[in-house]
Amino acid sequence: MLFTDRAAAGRRLGDRLAALAGRPDVAVLGLPRGGVPVAAAVARALGAPLDLCLVRKLGVPAQPELAMGALGEDGVRVVDDTVVREAGVPPAALERVAEREQRELLRRAARYRGERPALPVAGRTVVLVDDGVATGSTARAACRTVRARGAARTVLAVPVAPPDWTRRLAGEADELVALETPPGFFAVGQFYADFAQLDDADVLACLREAASGDRTDRAGEPGETAEETEVEAGAGVEVEAEPEAEVVEVEAGPVRLAGHLTIPAAPTGLVVFAHGSGSGRHSPRNRYVAAGLHRAGLGTLLFDLLTEEEAGERDNVFDTALLAARLTAATAWLRRRPDTRNLPLGCFGASTGAAAALRAAADPAAGLAAVVSRGGRPDLAGPALPAVTAPTLLIVGGADPQVLDLNRQAQTHLTCENRLAVVPGATHLFEEPGTLEQATALARTWFTTHLTPPPAPENAKDPR
Repeated sequence: MLFTDRAAAGRRLGDRLAALAGRPDVAVLGLPRGGVPVAAAVARALGAPLDLCLVRKLGVPAQPELAMGALGEDGVRVVDDTVVREAGVPPAALERVAEREQRELLRRAARYRGERPALPVAGRTVVLVDDGVATGSTARAACRTVRARGAARTVLAVPVAPPDWTRRLAGEADELVALETPPGFFAVGQFYADFAQLDDADVLACLREAASGDRTDRAGEPGETAEETEVEAGAGVEVEAEPEAEVVEVEAGPVRLAGHLTIPAAPTGLVVFAHGSGSGRHSPRNRYVAAGLHRAGLGTLLFDLLTEEEAGERDNVFDTALLAARLTAATAWLRRRPDTRNLPLGCFGASTGAAAALRAAADPAAGLAAVVSRGGRPDLAGPALPAVTAPTLLIVGGADPQVLDLNRQAQTHLTCENRLAVVPGATHLFEEPGTLEQATALARTWFTTHLTPPPAPENAKDPR
């Protein structure tokens, strides 16, 4: 991880922008919600006033987490024609989304500012701050908003961005500043140890602290943990830290398979991961998806489907019958544990692991309640597909045409509830900025919808 949390990233970004410190013409605007704690730390470092630049993503109707554009204040609108075209969004649907997001923009303006007018930016140097850039739609809308308001100079500053971000946002700001532009970028959250979701209370707390002048950097005080600071800054709204993983050995017949079991507080379900192409419990992409599920209250099991010796035989990697048997064994193992036995189980499969997940879902002994495939090969599940009863989501990259075609063909053999979700611009490994983030959001929604905890046991009869 590059950053502990957003506040730590903001302190580093403030150091990078030190040349602007103390200048009376500088204003710092954060993009709600995630960019506001970063911006608050930057404003503190520069001795500059803090305000917001309100923007709203325009999500594709069938995939709200996928941006097809963004809205800014004062009528600014950015539309990504490529996404609109690939997702097949008609003009009327785009307008309905824009109208809905415009209402939310106005709601947030009233909620965050009340009767206070927006900070005047005409003639000033405006530092726009977010917690990172992925696709760039909201950043582009923010830059155009402050230009429309007469900013003399615009600096777009973020802790992390993809390597090609300057090309994609060229001309939108006078200066683009990123602390890190790491290779292998697929989502902003992968570079933060704590990337908890924020709410309105968090934003308001940052604004109150800035307005009151009480900007003590409590996160740096001896003896105080980052979690405690987050709770205080959230005005009583507790932000949960990433739950700790337990190192386990999954019993699968005669073999023991190394794994990481993570159970958040009050879990609503648990997702077993089925990796593909010989990767295992350390897969960075699966770990990223798992972290997104933890934030939704779902537990996860990431484990090696093969022993080290078995993995050395390449044929085993494609033995979906063997891999499915290991998944079924893992569900049986989970049901023997007191802390997981009553949780509804789902399975997330990637590549060949998706075929194994579907074969396991066709086996009543596995008892899977939902399946998600990312860039999967469901065709390799063959005759097992019609026997799958668990609701199944197939996520495929729009720039992965062969696998997309295989998923479309496999979908015709599924008789269970199912959906095919295409992430435009994503290739097979979802390496493009923002694409894995979109896949994670799709998976999270599918699992939280279909993994419903069993009803609480009825109270014992009244002995009277």
